[in-house]
Order: sequence, then C-alpha cells, then structure tokens
Amino acid sequence: MFESLLVANRGEIAVRVLRTARKLGIRTVAVYSEADKDALHVHEADEAVLIGPAPIQQSYLNVEAVLRAARERGVSAVHPGYGLLSERADFARSVQDNGLTWVGPSPDIIEMMGDKIKARVLMSEHGVPVAGGTSRPPQTVEEAVAAAARIGYPVMIKAAGGGGGIGMSAVDTADALVLAFEAACARAQRLFGSSDILLEQFIQPARHIEVQILGLNDGRILALGERDCSVQRRFQKVVEETPATAITDQTRERMLAIAVRAGESIDYRGVGTVEFLLDVNSEQFMFLEMNTRLQVEHPITELVTGLDLVELQLRVAAGEQLDLRSPASEGHAIEFRLYAEDPVRFLPTPGPIETWNVPSYPWLRIDTGYHSGMRVSHYYDPLIAKICVHGVDRNQALARARTALNQVEIGPVTTNLSMLRRVVTHTEFENGMYDTGLLDHLK
Repeated sequence: MFESLLVANRGEIAVRVLRTARKLGIRTVAVYSEADKDALHVHEADEAVLIGPAPIQQSYLNVEAVLRAARERGVSAVHPGYGLLSERADFARSVQDNGLTWVGPSPDIIEMMGDKIKARVLMSEHGVPVAGGTSRPPQTVEEAVAAAARIGYPVMIKAAGGGGGIGMSAVDTADALVLAFEAACARAQRLFGSSDILLEQFIQPARHIEVQILGLNDGRILALGERDCSVQRRFQKVVEETPATAITDQTRERMLAIAVRAGESIDYRGVGTVEFLLDVNSEQFMFLEMNTRLQVEHPITELVTGLDLVELQLRVAAGEQLDLRSPASEGHAIEFRLYAEDPVRFLPTPGPIETWNVPSYPWLRIDTGYHSGMRVSHYYDPLIAKICVHGVDRNQALARARTALNQVEIGPVTTNLSMLRRVVTHTEFENGMYDTGLLDHLK
C-alpha cells in the first residue's frame, strides 16, 4: 500500500475517500478552492492545499494546479473520486507521467469507454446487447434525421463524450430532431469539448439498472450486485436501491454475467459500473454506458455486501492480489440524494446552511461534505448529502427511510427533501413497480 494519497475532488466523495485512506494508515492531502476553505473535506485531511479561486475551471478542473499540489506534498497516489477529473484520460496520464499511482483503470480504458459510440460498438462485438443507435456521429441534421428513421422514434440524443445523464434529450418526431440537433451539438461541445452526438433508441417504459463490477489484478472480474437507478429527473438519478425489485432472478443472473463479460472484454481493473436500460414490457436489457470510476450511489452496495469499495480501489491500484469472491447480498438498501434545488423545477438553489439536524441510527448512513455554517455554492454541484438506509428486507428499508427523511432538517437553503418524502410514500415506489417516469407522476 502506498504511503500518501491526494484526493482530487471536493464535497462528500472527498470526505468518503479520505476516511477510508485514514483507516488504512495513509497520509492524506486534500485540495480546495477559495470557496471551500471551511469545507468538511479540508478538515478531514492531514494536509490541505489551496489550488485556486472559486470557479471550477480555475480550481478543481485545473490539472496543473492539482498536479502541483501532489508534487509539492510528495504524495504517492491520486484518487479522483467521481465527476470532475475522474474520467479525464489526459489527467490520468499526467498523474502517471509524474510518477504517481492513478487510483482507477488505465487511461486507455477511460478513453475507450468515454466515447459512447466506440463503447457501444466494442460491447456489441463482445456479445453485450446494445440498443439501436448510430455507429458514428451524424455530421449534419440530414444525416441525423436519416439515422433516426432507421432507429425508429422516439430517439435519445446524447453527447458522444458525455455521461451521467448530463445534456441528454429525447425527441418523438423528425421535426423535433431538426429543431434540437444544433443545440445538442453545441451543448455537447460546451459540456464535453466535442460536438459529436449519438442517437439511440429511447425505450419507454424502462428501468435504469446498473451492475457494480470489480476488476482484480489476477484478471478476474467480479459482479458485486445490481442497483436500480430509475428514479430520475432530467435523466439524472435521485433515488437508488439494491437489489432491484422488478426483475426476475433469471434476468438478474444474466445481467450480472453480461456485466462481467463487458469488464473482461477490456481487461478492466478496479471499480467500475456497467449501466443497462431494461424494457419493462419485455424485460430485455441493453447496454447504456460504462462508468470507469466510483459511482455516487456506491454506499448502498457497501451496505448490502459489507465491502469498502474505496479500500478495494486503493488495494487494486497498489497492485495487491486479493483473494475475493462475489459476495452474497444481505438485506435491502436505498439511497436518497439530497440536493440544494427547487423540488418542482429541479433548478439549483444555492444558499446558506444554518440548521443541520440529522438523525443517527445504526441502519442509517449519511455521506456529506457539509456542516452547519457552510454555504452551498453556485459554482459546484448542488448535492448536499446522500441519505442511505439498510434493512433486512425492502419493507423495513422503506419504513426506516420514512423515519430518517421525516427527521432531517437542513436549512434555510431550499432542498428537494419534500420531494424525497413524497417518493418514499408514493404507491408505485412502495410497490416497487415504477420506471424512469416516476417523478412525472408526483407533479
């Protein structure tokens, strides 16, 4: 195991990584912007380095500033968390070029799976089912309309270099595609540095189910269970649970096996996630993308498996040979993402946190990077906390979720807490028979 680690991130994920590193006896270094000088992750680390002003491009996305901090503090390794620089192959290569250990898969794999079109083609070649879509980015609106006609409406428009549900939109007709095409290309360029887009079959009703995988240094790929991530707004996840409720054991086993095959096809190392879209009517599933990093929702997998995924990341990155088998899942876990956002319009609502009252139970886990006296900044993602519950079964997990959510008090910043409380008492969610359109039914 390496002796020191820099966490190139902020917020709850930085706190999460720092705590596991400390448990393993690793010296830790945090980085922070001027806006985050009092943030929780700054106080969690052994050392903290100011890397720039509040704007994210001048601080957390400033590769040279992050690498300079790593060199100056003499660290051995860099953990990117999720988001920010975690799926930037150029950053991973720069870390390695500086003689440091990159805690994640190889830069080549990050690059390979970061291109959604190339990833689809590669997965299809290895027997992984994919939805109908384009095998190259359409260069003109005419090419896009012709491709959509072959695929069949509705179609999803995605940035080829995107991820996390960001910048996606669905269209039902050729006229709608014509209107959306240029804006989609411009959005892809602005968000991801490339105007290339992907058209893909849009399946409705559908459930979004992902499989957590772990690539070991002996070449084995383990499937650590699945997560249902179907409660979404604007194609971004809000509530996740494991195990998934509305799939048969046969479908589950096949999905886990396909995810393992996906990892084996690229000789994957470390923690990753293979995401699928499940057709509710046929129970057929299709590959969406592979995330070559830790997921926001990883705590619920940890709750049902007893594993520490960050520790496994660190051990694999350090070259350890792990005698590990896919663990059995025990009980049921649900994660609720608490955002500083309008619960109806889903728009960010930055503001101060003066009240911070959260319950404490053995079955409750709250991951956060905030505390009373801080402010949720408009410069960064508005995620405040992840409220995670664990029960012996889904009914107990739901009851515990209602208890926890009703006892949380955070303000005066506006949050989506009221919406989360409505989700956990909604009939479709309670019955486990929901799809990606659930939040539309709450309005």
